[in-house]
Amino acid sequence: MRGPPAGPVAATSRYAGRVAVVDVSEELKSLSSTMGSIEAVLDLDKLRAEIAVLEEQAAAPSLWDDPEAAQKITSKLSHLQAEVRKTEALRSRIDDLEVLFELAEAEDDPDTRAEAEAELESVKKALDEMEVRTLLSGEYDEREALVNIRAEAGGVDAADFAEQLQRMYLRWAERHNYGTEVYETSYAEEAGIKSTTFVVKAPYAYGTLSVEQGTHRLVRISPFDNQGRRQTSFAGVEILPVVEQSDHVEIDESDLRVDVYRASGPGGQGVNTTDSAVRITHIPTGIVVSCQNERSQIQNKASAMNVLQAKLLERQRQEERAKMDALKGDGGSSWGNQMRSYVLHPYQMVKDLRTEFEVGNPQSVLDGEIDGFLEAGIRWRKQQEK
Repeated sequence: MRGPPAGPVAATSRYAGRVAVVDVSEELKSLSSTMGSIEAVLDLDKLRAEIAVLEEQAAAPSLWDDPEAAQKITSKLSHLQAEVRKTEALRSRIDDLEVLFELAEAEDDPDTRAEAEAELESVKKALDEMEVRTLLSGEYDEREALVNIRAEAGGVDAADFAEQLQRMYLRWAERHNYGTEVYETSYAEEAGIKSTTFVVKAPYAYGTLSVEQGTHRLVRISPFDNQGRRQTSFAGVEILPVVEQSDHVEIDESDLRVDVYRASGPGGQGVNTTDSAVRITHIPTGIVVSCQNERSQIQNKASAMNVLQAKLLERQRQEERAKMDALKGDGGSSWGNQMRSYVLHPYQMVKDLRTEFEVGNPQSVLDGEIDGFLEAGIRWRKQQEK
């Protein structure tokens, strides 16, 4: 909002003999109001009550008798504590902004004014990020995420692209200090991978990454074409919520075919000397899952069963959604298939085909800088639900 100063909160910048006065009082009121809405949605009192229960569980002497359950408790406790601290800190920063601008105006100090304006922009960005978190209210949004990537059309370029996408998501998780575990990777003969499955171990990883589901398209000069021709290749990304004990997925053992084989690495190089890798086929649906990351066949089978349960749960959800769409006359999913293009030649750009969000630096995106795409996707999805 531009105009003469109104009230005590105003920032004045002088340059080239001109005076620009920016009234920020209304903007600060708007930020405070938005923050209030976020606090209401997050329900800080409820979060603090959950933290108290988890702290009591974490203090139990028998906590680590079940390491897997203990890890979930401590991870959730850490996440909730961080969320409350982050929310309280942002509220404090918004409250301090008014004082900072008043100080800058009272002292007519360019440095203090510049500091206040920089803090204002930083607070706006943090508020946008936190607002996106409040949009994750789906049934499974708070779960950890299973990510499946497979090479599609495009031959060796598609396999190479699938491996780049795997690296992109793993780097994104690393940037946010999220744990990951690769369950299975099937390497292609010349380069890249045929498919991979890994888990991102962070609260709300599923809700955040679920907007990445669909077909990703790469256009570039192929490094595998000795004539240097442009190549278009495709890779499919599937995001599933990690299955928990409360989920009801009935699996009849007689419906399963379990094969064991020796795990291998890039180029077919053996990485295991025993037949510990496990492939499970669910005969009624034709779903096939594999796991080879563990040395033990028993552990690999358990991990593969978790992936199969997640896939069957998602299939069940899709069938229910299809019935609802048919009743609403929706005609099916509104997601479409191809969702993002990565163009490296003849120009440089990554563009989401649903949200129109784009970035002119593909390398930064492939290095894991995808938060802008995730935020735009989450907001777009919320709009589609209205």
